[in-house]
Amino acid sequence: MNILPDANFFQKTMPQTEKNEYLLEVEHLSMTIERYEKGLNPIRQAVIRDFHLTIRKGEIIAIVGASGSGKSLLADAILGIQPKNAVVEGVLKYNNEPLSDKKKKELRGKEIMLIPQLTNALDPLMKVEKQVKSFLKIKNKRKLEEIFFQVGLDKKAMKQLPANLSGGMVRRVFAAMALASDAKLIIADEPTNGLDEEAANDMLRLLKMLAEQEKGIIFITHDIEAALKIADKIAVFYAGETVEIVARKHFIRGGAHLRHPYTKALWYALPQNGFQPFYPFQPSTTENSRGCQFVEHCPKAKTVCKERHPDLKTIHGGDKVRCFYA
Repeated sequence: MNILPDANFFQKTMPQTEKNEYLLEVEHLSMTIERYEKGLNPIRQAVIRDFHLTIRKGEIIAIVGASGSGKSLLADAILGIQPKNAVVEGVLKYNNEPLSDKKKKELRGKEIMLIPQLTNALDPLMKVEKQVKSFLKIKNKRKLEEIFFQVGLDKKAMKQLPANLSGGMVRRVFAAMALASDAKLIIADEPTNGLDEEAANDMLRLLKMLAEQEKGIIFITHDIEAALKIADKIAVFYAGETVEIVARKHFIRGGAHLRHPYTKALWYALPQNGFQPFYPFQPSTTENSRGCQFVEHCPKAKTVCKERHPDLKTIHGGDKVRCFYA
């Protein structure tokens, strides 16, 4: 998928907002899962460690990272559907109010919606028309048909059961639900995974359309090229951590302003930047893990990188990076 020729097609100018006008704020988010080794010795594995994110209405933030890095568990933590053996800690605020477990349950499926990676999440025994209609406050058939038209589904598709639709069409149904609802925050978990280029681009356009209706979009993906087509900012995720949050423009203007070594490696791995392969393993961490998670792969690593865990620091322009030497 070549992102450069048509990348600007998807872009918009973000409205100027006050610094504290965040739809969602996430600070120091962690998730640990208790598991047992031989001898039934409990170990708490840190699958998310010190994650940070802010998003405004109408903004698209892409969370980019390799498979197995824990990206999808972020959606679970925000929605409050994490595994029972998981402990979630940190500060989450929605519309400047604490996002407690009780509040998550109240907002889930209403103001905060998920476009899931799995396409079997719809009710298999209910026609998709009825499933989308359930999100409309005013049951208006013309409005329902308009929403299906907006997401590229015809009247014939409306009458189908989910099993009769392709993966791409099912994801359009989820987008239709988001349009029909009062959702203000949409979490799209790998929404282009398994789609061909045309279907993937259609899905990206739908996410962009949702953002244009002032909905905040968290776009979780391993496909950095897809992220660069629509995202306002890229949050680079490695081994359960935010290692860099950077404006999209820095990815498409030569990469000189990218600061974290992992982010730079992702940039150089793009076809148009030399296609330099990079396959770092995702280290398994525990609560007591010390040092930088990327230390074994970093060309700049020094003794301090093995002994101390770097904080996520703010640099010029509001970008953030987790590195002692960035």
